[in-house]
Amino acid sequence: QVLLVESGGGLVQAGGSLRLSCAASGSIFSIYTMYWYRQSPGKQRELVAGITSSGSTTDYADSVKGRFTISRDNAKNTMYLQINSLKPEDTAVYYCNARIRATMASGPADYWGQGIQVTVSP
Repeated sequence: QVLLVESGGGLVQAGGSLRLSCAASGSIFSIYTMYWYRQSPGKQRELVAGITSSGSTTDYADSVKGRFTISRDNAKNTMYLQINSLKPEDTAVYYCNARIRATMASGPADYWGQGIQVTVSP
């Protein structure tokens, strides 16, 4: 069984910073591309950032470019999202998503974390 657990969310004032973490645990053979998504009340879940397996390539939604930085530590099976210059419109539940191969014999599958709340006050 593979689990993704997010941490690091909370309440912060506009202009502040947070660092979200997403730790993968369980039966893990390989972790491929990883993503951060977010969902605000009444809105669809949107892709925020992605990072390849090696960490060499990243991509961001236009709305967060220059403020968000995605990274990963493969030795710890953990992905991060550094969020700077937070805005009230960044308020959302943030989810991590990863494509993971649990064993050498199994095919890759998509896994989701339970989500973590980020609230930005004006």
